[in-house]
Amino acid sequence: MASFTKAGADTVLWNAGADAHDNISARTYGFWLYLLSDALIIAAVFATYAVLNNPMNAAGGPLGSQFLSASKGLLQTFIVLGSVLCYSLATVALKRGSKLGVSLGMIGAILLAVVFLGIGLGDLTALSAAGNGFARSGYLSCFFTLIVTHALHMGFGILWMLVMLVQVGVFGFTENVVARLLNLRMFWQFQASVWVVVYIYVYLFGGAH
Repeated sequence: MASFTKAGADTVLWNAGADAHDNISARTYGFWLYLLSDALIIAAVFATYAVLNNPMNAAGGPLGSQFLSASKGLLQTFIVLGSVLCYSLATVALKRGSKLGVSLGMIGAILLAVVFLGIGLGDLTALSAAGNGFARSGYLSCFFTLIVTHALHMGFGILWMLVMLVQVGVFGFTENVVARLLNLRMFWQFQASVWVVVYIYVYLFGGAH
């Protein structure tokens, strides 16, 4: 339960004794339902990848075992988990009511996310330059769709964090700002969970070692 005063005043977070209706919890539950629908979309892409991951659907082009690096995928996994850790530290700072701590945590999360995207998009660019782009085969079409779908989630999360940096600085920890920060935490953890599955299933099992 959380109790809030008007914008600009001191805000009491996680007040277990508050008797008012908890609007933040209701909004967080609604966002959680959205994530479930998003998870269904991701699951459908994974299922398609599983079907197309065979030489027949490679159409003479490469499969993941020929161009994916499990070690590079592990590096990206550490980076994305580091980004989640930074945002988790921002949440700890939120409980203390520290604007600086929240801002620094989000900045760290953003920087690591940009590094992650740079590595991934660089790999896709190199793959396309070698003649193995999105249209090369059914397998590559699904592979690009899977990686780009996750990259779009990360890009949206970065944009969201940039907006929240401004809102935290301008409005402080109002009810709306806190609700958005908590929903963003769920979203950022969700995209990291998706990448862990990508790494295990696509890079670790199907990639070159």
